Amino acid sequence: MTPHPKRKHSKGRRDRRRTHDALSLPHLIACPNCKNMRPPHQVCPHCGTYRGRTVFEIEEPGEKS
Repeated sequence: MTPHPKRKHSKGRRDRRRTHDALSLPHLIACPNCKNMRPPHQVCPHCGTYRGRTVFEIEEPGEKS
């Protein structure tokens, strides 16, 4: 059988152990073209540009070709 703790760990000790468990927010920057927030070093999902050039065209929701 596995050993069990002899004493209860305090709340402070438990919380200090959990300090690194928090989730961090994703880092976002403003797109220079459309000013919407996007991840850095990726094509903007709103306007389709990256580093000043259009990578792909964004379809409007009502358009079907």
